[in-house]
Amino acid sequence: MKAVLTQKIRMMQGWHWLGLFAVILGAWIVLYLMAVPADLREAGQIYGADFWRDLCTMTPDAAGYLRMVLMWSLMSAAMMAPTALPAFATYDDLSHAAPDTRFGDLVGGYLLVWGGFSIVAAALQMLLFQLGLISAFGDSLSAGLSAALLLIAGLYQFSSAKEACLSKCRRPLVFFMQHWDEGAFRNGVRLGLVCLGCCWALMLLAFVGGVMNVAFMGLATLIMVFEKLPDLGRYLTRPLGVLLLGWSVWIGLTLI
Repeated sequence: MKAVLTQKIRMMQGWHWLGLFAVILGAWIVLYLMAVPADLREAGQIYGADFWRDLCTMTPDAAGYLRMVLMWSLMSAAMMAPTALPAFATYDDLSHAAPDTRFGDLVGGYLLVWGGFSIVAAALQMLLFQLGLISAFGDSLSAGLSAALLLIAGLYQFSSAKEACLSKCRRPLVFFMQHWDEGAFRNGVRLGLVCLGCCWALMLLAFVGGVMNVAFMGLATLIMVFEKLPDLGRYLTRPLGVLLLGWSVWIGLTLI
């Protein structure tokens, strides 16, 4: 596995990679600033403190739906783009034999899918907030909601759909060769859909850990990155499912 990772790192060279890493790093920085409490933001004299306060420390209905979509889009870029880096590197390597392929189109198609997910997730957050099931910061106020989300995520870890999507994420070379003639953008959309099939249930656990909880986002990102690695991931998926199901049962027992 070390040799494979070393090879992938060597592939990630060029201005297009610097641009992608800048997008990922920028998304994490913005999310961190959004999550910093208002008093610390003002004490540190962070530039644009009023903007960050207006964007993320207000309730979802006061902030507005479009701002919630923006927040979820940043989360998706920050969390999901790193999980696709091995696939991006594989496509970039293959594209050397076809110079007309555009790396940006691949990444754009991938992020477009997660942009669609962000639209749905933001609407769900607005609904759950209006129902009083989550707080203004997106963490669950309902044991029933938490148990249900954990149950869904845990069961999905054992599903054939999850396994089918993971098999494609773990074998990007085979995946791209099957659809190479469709072009970079459509391959990016296909890859995004496959990754969405892998990770949607884990992403929705943000409503358990807290939508603006940077520690949860970081941990979830690492889990999803490791889960897509061919050597390590197969030892993680089902044990993670058992852990999530156990957590769900534990919360459910508090309702009895």
